Amino acid sequence: MSKKVVIIGSGFSSLSASSYLAKAGFDVEIYEKNATVGGRARQLIRNGFTFDIGPSWYWMPDIFERFFNDFGKSTSDYYQLDKLDPAYKIFFSDDVITVGDSMDKICEEFERIEPGSSGHLRKFISKAQENYDIAINNIVYRPGLSPFELVTKETAMRVDQFFKTISGQVRKQFKNPKLISTLEFPVLFLGAKPSKTPSFYSFMNYADFGLGTWHPRGGMYKIIEGMKSLAEELGVKIHTGQTVSKILVKDGKATGIEAGGKTIEADFVLSGADYHHSETLLEPRYRQFSEDYWNKKTFAPSSLLFYVGFDRKLKNVEHHNLFFDTDFERHAEEIYDRPKWPTEPLFYVNFPSVTDQSMAPDGCETGFFLIPIAPDLEDTPELREQYFDIVIRRLEERTGQSIENNIIFKESFCVKDFKEQYNSYKGNAYGMANTLLQTAFLRPGLRSKKVKDLYFTGQLTVPGPGVPPSLISGKLVSELITQKK
Repeated sequence: MSKKVVIIGSGFSSLSASSYLAKAGFDVEIYEKNATVGGRARQLIRNGFTFDIGPSWYWMPDIFERFFNDFGKSTSDYYQLDKLDPAYKIFFSDDVITVGDSMDKICEEFERIEPGSSGHLRKFISKAQENYDIAINNIVYRPGLSPFELVTKETAMRVDQFFKTISGQVRKQFKNPKLISTLEFPVLFLGAKPSKTPSFYSFMNYADFGLGTWHPRGGMYKIIEGMKSLAEELGVKIHTGQTVSKILVKDGKATGIEAGGKTIEADFVLSGADYHHSETLLEPRYRQFSEDYWNKKTFAPSSLLFYVGFDRKLKNVEHHNLFFDTDFERHAEEIYDRPKWPTEPLFYVNFPSVTDQSMAPDGCETGFFLIPIAPDLEDTPELREQYFDIVIRRLEERTGQSIENNIIFKESFCVKDFKEQYNSYKGNAYGMANTLLQTAFLRPGLRSKKVKDLYFTGQLTVPGPGVPPSLISGKLVSELITQKK
């Protein structure tokens, strides 16, 4: 008789783990509190407009391909990918940098901004590529059980890169502040300031400039739909609208969960829900970490998000747009050092209908706005409206058009929603930051130290925040459980 695993949550890491476990012969069931699968990667469809209300960047296509290949499949069996050109635009107060789909195009743009910089850029990205290969082959596919996982010939030769920062390395080679911001931007996906992120993580720059930015036709939710289909093909049973209220433990061993007023027995329990929340489902004596522990950790930002439908096509925008037309350092300080609502926020806007017309009605534009903010801030309708006015005004100013009267509707999502809909600790949007002291074995573990046969996966554990790491997290935890079979 197959051993049973119950999984809490249905985000990327949970869906990933479910497929690996089903392939290994387990009886797998997923319990999801929301009405649809995907966790934070959900979809909003309204008046013919389609929004990804969670992740919107498709980087590291090799990780997605590797995931589906593990099941004899390809990404193309489930969704179609387009490489974006340009990958994105960065708006500054006095200029716009366009990041193309090749190193030659990007070098040409760097030369325009800072003559002589393209040579430095090629060397920087070459080193970043080496780091990427080491990270993928030697680090991220390891379960974070021991510090010795990080000790290889390759990492030993680069040990200094774990103690220097991205910010320091970039500033050594580039002087123009716009280029510095462009090169520091990718590590923001790791959830910490560039001045707190080890320079080894320059591999994110290779993911950006080397591997490029892609778009699944129909939106990022197509990945979730593909992963759900794969899991169900493998026999995984998925239950939505099922809030898990308790993780059951007997004699120090996880024995199942309570969900929807029912007891579901299992040989193993795996939580892909927020790690902090998952531990609140246990009796206090079975929790590994105190509230003080969580409070001292560096969390990735929360976000104020807007989903906006426009009744016409917009000018001078691309699929991905970054507005760095205010002080980068000041905004970072107001997230990490002196948490407060930002004085002059940087923000990001995604217009997927620029390249994928299926995501908006004919002649219209789908707009997804994101302002990174500190977790656990006061969240009121008045504050949301105040910041929406700020970003719309700046968008109009930088792109030279009036668009406020072209808004058909808008919806917002912020700290309160992250807490209520995802049980997110302090309403964070991306999990725990990948700082030096929160890397690999220094992150909360995939396996409980206090409860036998209880496991965790997702962006608060190994390897870290982001969609590709979540896919990997699911694989890693499935391997630990399979070893116990």
